[in-house]
Amino acid sequence: MDVRVDFDDIEIAEDAGDSDISEESLITVPDPIVVKGSGHLTVFGLSNRFENEFPGALIGRIAPEEFRATVNRINSILKKMVPLNFKWLIIGCLCCCCTLGCSVCPVVFLNKRSKLVIRKALDHENRQLYHKLGLHWKLSKERHSNTAMLEYVLLIEFIPKIPVYRPD
Repeated sequence: MDVRVDFDDIEIAEDAGDSDISEESLITVPDPIVVKGSGHLTVFGLSNRFENEFPGALIGRIAPEEFRATVNRINSILKKMVPLNFKWLIIGCLCCCCTLGCSVCPVVFLNKRSKLVIRKALDHENRQLYHKLGLHWKLSKERHSNTAMLEYVLLIEFIPKIPVYRPD
């Protein structure tokens, strides 16, 4: 049995429900909020502290105290880790000629560990509080506008609310 289909003869039928999509049914999500580093020491793009000034876009979503508590937890992690990374970087640079660059490896691993600890802390905060409020915190790289340098920032993304009472 030979079945041949001419694709020019096939008409694409549009569902009546899909053609009536209104602007109300589209879910709009605001742009993420960026919390930049404000410290005086930066090692491999990771600053030693973040700004804890409450952004205006979060008014009505979370309390300013919750925001500051989260940023202060991240800052306390950075306060322990970044100066240690900086000391190892200085030692690694001083010994770089003797070790053919291998003395810088501990700094790279310590920096990865610092980022991992911050991501775990943010993941814990997200599970405990922020996902229930429709927010998601994450550590992300961002390029400076004037230079090619990358910097780590905290992004607060809005999770879109799905209308569960609306039929499919």
